[in-house]
Amino acid sequence: MTVFDGMAQYGYGDLHFVRDERTKLRAIVAIHDTRRGPALGGCRCLVYATEEAALADVSRLARAMTFKAALAGLPHGGGKSVILAPDVEPDHYDREALFMRFGEFVEALGGRYISAEDSGTGLTEMELIRTKTKHVVGLRAENGGSGDPSPFTALGVRRGIEACVEVALGKKSLAGIHVAVQGVGNVGYNLCKELHRAGAKLTVSDVRDALAERAAREFNAEIVPASETHRITCDVYAPCALGGAINDRTVPQLRCTIVAGAANNQLASDENGVALHARGILYAPDYAINAGGLINVAQEVAGYDAEKSKLRTLKIYDTIHGIAERSKHQNTPPHRVADAMVAEILASSP
Repeated sequence: MTVFDGMAQYGYGDLHFVRDERTKLRAIVAIHDTRRGPALGGCRCLVYATEEAALADVSRLARAMTFKAALAGLPHGGGKSVILAPDVEPDHYDREALFMRFGEFVEALGGRYISAEDSGTGLTEMELIRTKTKHVVGLRAENGGSGDPSPFTALGVRRGIEACVEVALGKKSLAGIHVAVQGVGNVGYNLCKELHRAGAKLTVSDVRDALAERAAREFNAEIVPASETHRITCDVYAPCALGGAINDRTVPQLRCTIVAGAANNQLASDENGVALHARGILYAPDYAINAGGLINVAQEVAGYDAEKSKLRTLKIYDTIHGIAERSKHQNTPPHRVADAMVAEILASSP
């Protein structure tokens, strides 16, 4: 597939590439859609196996951000960036210089793309980008930012799980509901905190043993290997690591009633979502349930107000409940219901 074929497949938009020999920066910014406003989405910094893998990742993620922002009612389009992390020891390149150079790249786009944190980046990197451009959110509170967006993402996912539990299990409380959380990094950990407070029973996993042990200790959770999380007999399977957790291999092995987690691009393919529906497993579309972090950082653009962010994030319950009910009544997979809702929103945009 050529670059232009890929752009056509995902409904682009434009792609921007930069390479800088001095700082070892290689980055891609994908601007998927700007009909509702400037594209907003995180900056991911990872070692990719190939350039093609990085391009596919940023393309899918930016499209998801368009859908996420539209369904959340935000005045933004979808964008994403990936930095192909230098595959060398950290002391062999200047990470600060790399992110400052990336900030110059973002500035050159003239405000069409607003960056934020993502996998492999955080507050430190956003502050470095900020030295070169104002088109960045997810900053420290003392700089007018909102700080770590993970608690807001987790809050929204918890509310989405509550909606799914009510529709699929007929229960209005998470007390006693068994949730298997795959990935207990920043968002997964905060989700466990939310679920534990609500009285849920937790099983956790992470490829990093220390993180799994922390969650087990603090939330009275059982630990399982990360590769086995989807096999756990539970009410809710919550993928909170990288994408593609729902795929041809895992769908037949699931022993849950609901799939609802924080990870982006959970479905490896559209057909996997159809297969979930055929098995009677309710899927909460990832870009609908995990929008809390985006909602929170988007508030920085207008002037940060934590209470406004929280109130809008709590409405994720209504969004997921509506998708689930519409899916049930139409006998249509939830991800297709959500996609149709987004298409309606974008069609009515200027």
